[in-house]
Amino acid sequence: MNASAVVPGFVTQDRLAERDRNSGANPAPRIHLYGLAAIVVLSLSLAGVTASECHSIFYFPSSLYGFVLWGWWGCLASLLWTIGFTSPSVMKASPLALVGDVLVGCGLGVVHLLLLGSLGFMNEGWQEHSTARAVWTSMLSLNRFGLEILIFGFVLGMIGVVHSQLRAQRDAMRSLELEKQLSEAQLRALQMQLEPHFLFNTLNAITTLVELGRQEEAAEMLGHLNAILKSTLKRTTPQKVPLAQELEVMENYLAIEQIRFADRLHIEIKVEPGALDSLVPCFLLQPIVENAIRHGIARCEGNGLVEASARRDGGILRLEVRDSGGGDGQSKPGNGIGLKNTRERLTHFYRNEYTMRAEPLERGGYEVAIAIPYEQA
Repeated sequence: MNASAVVPGFVTQDRLAERDRNSGANPAPRIHLYGLAAIVVLSLSLAGVTASECHSIFYFPSSLYGFVLWGWWGCLASLLWTIGFTSPSVMKASPLALVGDVLVGCGLGVVHLLLLGSLGFMNEGWQEHSTARAVWTSMLSLNRFGLEILIFGFVLGMIGVVHSQLRAQRDAMRSLELEKQLSEAQLRALQMQLEPHFLFNTLNAITTLVELGRQEEAAEMLGHLNAILKSTLKRTTPQKVPLAQELEVMENYLAIEQIRFADRLHIEIKVEPGALDSLVPCFLLQPIVENAIRHGIARCEGNGLVEASARRDGGILRLEVRDSGGGDGQSKPGNGIGLKNTRERLTHFYRNEYTMRAEPLERGGYEVAIAIPYEQA
């Protein structure tokens, strides 16, 4: 089974490369065209300079010589530049490739010098001063041949370096994309782990109410559950949501729990108006409140209190949830999904830019305090 079948939406290396080829946002075609344009401009410029040094750019033999001299290298550079995009493996350095490049360079150097020598046939009366063979081979000299090899090596080396940098950049971008996809897949797995856990507990409570004959309360609980599920289903992927929206989910959950515990559960929510428009990870508060009720209030023989507060402290958003603890005045932290899941999701969104403190209170009970960067919705 491939990775895309295991985690929906996860992009493998092969699929990412295929998407790059098919995507209109792929910068490779633009880079290819820009490179060809630069090669053409440089070749024509060098041809013009050479023609002006020989005689004049308006003197046809001089212009032809300059064009043949540098147009040859322009065509060769364009060919190598294109090969680097169509067949990248050809441009990779290796001992065998080096030997092949030397042989090809020697062959191309001879052909180029013979082509330059053939321009001598344009001179009137060349037959009176030389033979055809002498004209063809007039440019064949050790110095000119060495210069051809040097220019070929320079062109091949420069294009190879540029393509190597482009490959490294593309590989880095693909690695970042794969890392992002993996991180999102991990977050999605955490989200799928969290929501069924909450759903199971709520449905179990509804089943208990029905068995006890408390149908009206069970129906009311189903209404609150429906509101939570509607809010959850609107999100196609795990994301951050405004704190006001997160508080709606938490209030619906607390309404469910108040039906379960009746008068035993008391709730106090204090939220500063300036914090309502801040962004928080979805389903951040609900599992913490659930943990407080499950490990604190559920242990109470009498009444229990759950307090939740949110305030903005400059560039920091501070969230706190505390409970009054069990009947013995103590409350134990949960070892299940809630706190661990919350910490992992905070790490995903904020890396090292958050703090999460979970500890018992001296007066009894338990407190979870979270500080995250303030982001306006």
